[in-house]
Amino acid sequence: GTKMPMHLYQLVGRHVPTEKDKNPKLYRMKIFAQNEVLAKSRFWYFLSQLDKLKKYSGQILAVHEIFEKRPDIVKTYGVWLRYNSRSGTHNMYKEFRELTLNGAIDKLYAEMAS
Repeated sequence: GTKMPMHLYQLVGRHVPTEKDKNPKLYRMKIFAQNEVLAKSRFWYFLSQLDKLKKYSGQILAVHEIFEKRPDIVKTYGVWLRYNSRSGTHNMYKEFRELTLNGAIDKLYAEMAS
C-alpha cells in the first residue's frame, strides 16, 4: 500500500513557566514522523517517559523540518534500532544506501514491516 514518506523534525519544548520556575529546562528532540502533527505527538510521548511533563503542562516552542544538505548524492546510512519480537527484544544495526536519510528510514520501516 501507499503510505506517507517519513520526515525528520526537530522539536523544542519545555514546561509552561510558573511563578516557581520562571525559566524551565528546554528539551530538544529529533523525531521521524509522517507529518508535523504526528511528530508533536511522538515528542510528548517520549517526554512523558523522560520527565514529568505532559502536553497540558508543557509547550512546544519550535518545530522545524530538517532537510538533506545534498539530496543528489548517494550515501550510506547506518541505523541502530531496537525492536520487540515474539522471542523478546533485539538490538540490530542496518545499513541503507540512499540519497536522503528520510529515504533510508522509509526503507527501514518497509523492511521491518515485512
